[in-house]
Amino acid sequence: MAIEIAAKRTLQLYSGRAHLPLAERIAERLGITLGEPNLVDFPSGEVRCRLGENVRGADVFIIQTHAMSETQSVNDVIMEQLIMIDAAKRASAKRITAVMPYYGYARQDRKSKGREPITAKLVADLFTAAGVDRLMSVDLHSGQIQGFFNGPLDHLTAMPVLLDYLGENARGDYVIVAPDTGRTKVAEQAANALQVDVAAIYKRRSKDKISEVEARGVMGEDVIAGKLCVLIDDMIDTAGTICAAAEVLLKKGAAEVWAMATHGVLSGPAVDRLKNSALSRVVVTDTLPIGSEKQIDKLEVVTVAGVLAATIDAVFEDRSVSQIFGGANQS
Repeated sequence: MAIEIAAKRTLQLYSGRAHLPLAERIAERLGITLGEPNLVDFPSGEVRCRLGENVRGADVFIIQTHAMSETQSVNDVIMEQLIMIDAAKRASAKRITAVMPYYGYARQDRKSKGREPITAKLVADLFTAAGVDRLMSVDLHSGQIQGFFNGPLDHLTAMPVLLDYLGENARGDYVIVAPDTGRTKVAEQAANALQVDVAAIYKRRSKDKISEVEARGVMGEDVIAGKLCVLIDDMIDTAGTICAAAEVLLKKGAAEVWAMATHGVLSGPAVDRLKNSALSRVVVTDTLPIGSEKQIDKLEVVTVAGVLAATIDAVFEDRSVSQIFGGANQS
């Protein structure tokens, strides 16, 4: 006697505590409710998770952006996500995807000097050990990180969201500018999509002082005179690069300078630098939480919830992810 069982597919969405508002926006776009992870902090500093729903046979997505807060370090939030993955694995989830809008330690993707770690690879190994089946992240600092994980890593891009903002808010002629030569390819892609000119800043990074740069000049100087120059980067951390680039552009004849980036890390002196800089507008996405102490008049935040929700839905339904971005996320 044969027994036929119709497979019932279930999507379960959970979030750590690093950036709950983004997870709620993603859930709203998917038309589902976030699951209850029941995260508890013990007096010893250890964390416990007890998933509030049955996840046996489910497709589980666990969202946690790797951001520091007043109560958690980057290491804390990574560990919290690993614990949640372990809980789902031991509860017999069919497939587990770790959604990390901002991938922690992404800038430590190679050895620049002797006796240094490649911590971005270590992070991927930790998630493998926890039992995750798939990773999902937005605008990795370098594409090679995709090869650090021995499984699917969906590399999303926030560029469509940023370009939509630019198309709706920029007036008159404008130019896309790479803040350094390493971001020229990204700037060229954005400029081609918008059919505008592109330029790039040549900079020199200090050998002795971390995060200090000196902008030296502009490649493509002839196209910026009298125009709005839009600097596009993957992240704004201490804001040294972006602010130095804005000053050079204005000295070379730009009418106005905006900065746009996926990840608003905004650490250390970033907020004061941006506030006092030559930039008239700074646009970042909500891959990272922007606390009230970082919200200045010239800063605007756009959401990537729609991009993440569309990708989660595509993965759940076994559809193409690159098709969402027209293949732009692969380059």
